[in-house]
Amino acid sequence: MQEPSPFGPFIEKLWHRGKALLGVEYPILGGAMSWLSESGLVSAISNAGGFGVLAGGNMELDLLKEEVEKTYRLTNKPFGLNLITIAPNFKDHLDYALKTRFPFIILAGGLPPREAITRIKEAGSKLFCFAPTVGIARRLITMGTDGLIIEGHEAGGHIGSVSTSVLAEQILPHTKQVPVFVAGGIGSGLLAAHYLMLGASGIQLGTLFAVAEECRAHKNFKQALIKAASKDAVPTAQFDPRLPVIPVRALLNEGSRDFNTLQLGLIAQLERETITPREAAVKLEEFWLGGLKKAAIDGDVVRGSVMVGQSVGLVKKVQPVKDIIAGLLSEAESELNRLLAIACESRG
Repeated sequence: MQEPSPFGPFIEKLWHRGKALLGVEYPILGGAMSWLSESGLVSAISNAGGFGVLAGGNMELDLLKEEVEKTYRLTNKPFGLNLITIAPNFKDHLDYALKTRFPFIILAGGLPPREAITRIKEAGSKLFCFAPTVGIARRLITMGTDGLIIEGHEAGGHIGSVSTSVLAEQILPHTKQVPVFVAGGIGSGLLAAHYLMLGASGIQLGTLFAVAEECRAHKNFKQALIKAASKDAVPTAQFDPRLPVIPVRALLNEGSRDFNTLQLGLIAQLERETITPREAAVKLEEFWLGGLKKAAIDGDVVRGSVMVGQSVGLVKKVQPVKDIIAGLLSEAESELNRLLAIACESRG
């Protein structure tokens, strides 16, 4: 008679804090991808046992309300709302989320304003924040975040300067106050298992879910991801310290070159003092929002922005969200059982 696998109770112990905080079967978050993380994909992730996250971006408030209501109609499972603190519509988005007592709010776009954190805590919502460095992680815990998401340089879209693996080494073994979720470069359950072993309470995925059947991305966008190698996803460069550029990782194409041309033009305007650094930064952000829509929704993967993480090299096919999650779980189970077997053998 085959003995029961120890995987079940083992993984439950590893990610029980993430499950408890989110109220889900699997603490696997969907990355908030502008234009793509809408009601269809978000509800599919939540219905499959994960934790879908709706991307607020800079949506018009009425559209955001509509997407939230649609998601509630498609799932009765927990899901989160990602709000970008530097977006022009952030205040309206936050006011709406607090007025409706939205249960899970994720703040992105740099260190969140203390006032926003205070209001979220007073409203009783669970707060999650991104920590791209150790210092920011400690500061966010002190400010009252309920959970941390550490996202490394390997991720897609706007990225930090430190790799996921280094962040994990620096933060996971030393952060016990709140659950920590790891993001950036995760394309398999193999790596997820090791982050859980290091102390993560769950993981976040973006690129894998971008090719899900339920994702609204254009077929050209999905095929570009399937064909791409990890080395094809590269970050943008900053040409002048006066121009605030948050690096963006995307597939190298004509759109990447258009961004460089825009950046050089804005630097020339800064030289002539015909534009302020703040105005220039807004134009750069508008470029990326428009470029992502051009690629992800309209299907122009030549001039649009194909934002993906380096895990794109592990993307092989379009499949349903439930199969993506099942594959991750199976891979994690195999790896954890392998490690357990080695540990048992070493004990004799």
